[in-house]
Amino acid sequence: MRVYNFSAGPSMLPLPVLEKAAAEMLDYHGTGMSVAEMSHRSKPFQAIVDEAVFLLRELMGVPENYDILFVQGGASTQFEAVPLNLLKKGKADYVVTGNFANKAFKEAQKYGDIRLVASSKDKNYTYIPALSPEMFSPEADYVHITSNNTIFGTRYTAFPQTPSPLVCDMSSNILSEPVEVSRFGVIYAGAQKNIAPAGVTIVIVRKDLEEQALPICPTMLKWSTQAKENSLYNTPPCFSIYMAGLVFRWLKELGGVPEIYKINQYKAGLLYDFIDNSAFYTNAVNPADRSLMNVPFITPSAELDDKFVKEAAKSGLVSLKGHRLVGGMRASIYNAMPVEGVKALIGFMKKFELENA
Repeated sequence: MRVYNFSAGPSMLPLPVLEKAAAEMLDYHGTGMSVAEMSHRSKPFQAIVDEAVFLLRELMGVPENYDILFVQGGASTQFEAVPLNLLKKGKADYVVTGNFANKAFKEAQKYGDIRLVASSKDKNYTYIPALSPEMFSPEADYVHITSNNTIFGTRYTAFPQTPSPLVCDMSSNILSEPVEVSRFGVIYAGAQKNIAPAGVTIVIVRKDLEEQALPICPTMLKWSTQAKENSLYNTPPCFSIYMAGLVFRWLKELGGVPEIYKINQYKAGLLYDFIDNSAFYTNAVNPADRSLMNVPFITPSAELDDKFVKEAAKSGLVSLKGHRLVGGMRASIYNAMPVEGVKALIGFMKKFELENA
């Protein structure tokens, strides 16, 4: 029996995608082999990469003056790749709104004069700081933000106006809502939340920013290296790229990003409305900044939180334990989580409240 997996990542994948991958596992399009066995230099795999790039460009409206790269190392490797590729003048501005945003800020400090523009640490990252153009330095090579905060459950509902290229880690909400890509110099995202199994990372980079890497930038981290070789400089995470392509195709058939955005708003609205109208459950995030993807919540005690997670798992609702920095529970309701899964969670929450209030 399949469960509803509320993991923050790797997360659940769309059932039609898993079924398609299963059907093609032993023989991909008459090749007599699995994509997992296929040479990355072969024509069939080249076609897989080309289709994935085409579909993602279509889904996100990526302009032609941007490259789409499939790289390895997760978003955490891009914490260093970003400054190594962009610190032409040696200065950058960062906004820290969560654990991963803070990690990116710390990694960048190895390579230049990295300024903290704003942070929401004072309230345990439960809000997004108000940002205005004059807060950012015109001398900065770039401004870095994290669009959605997986652990703390916040998201930017509007992106800041900046005098230098805006760089965004979109790992936990890419493809969940419409984004104007031309507002950004670089978008990057680990795939294991909304796109594919762990292993591949998406980098969308404006072409004019690809040729200014620091001399110390490793060849493998240079975006220009990957762009020139169509993400095939070395053996890429072939199967994850293939799965990403299947997810892109599924999302297009569903109606694209605008349609999944409506579904995500509905799912999150159901869960937040229930929590807000309960005297038993609490969500500490500023309502205006709440994530559509990650919903943390607590009961009146840590003991009840622990009991909730254990009993929920017995009911087929798994991976609801909150991050150690926050505690409680966290429901990650990415694109692949069906409305039925959120309704099942709310049904369990009602039952648990009645039995334990």
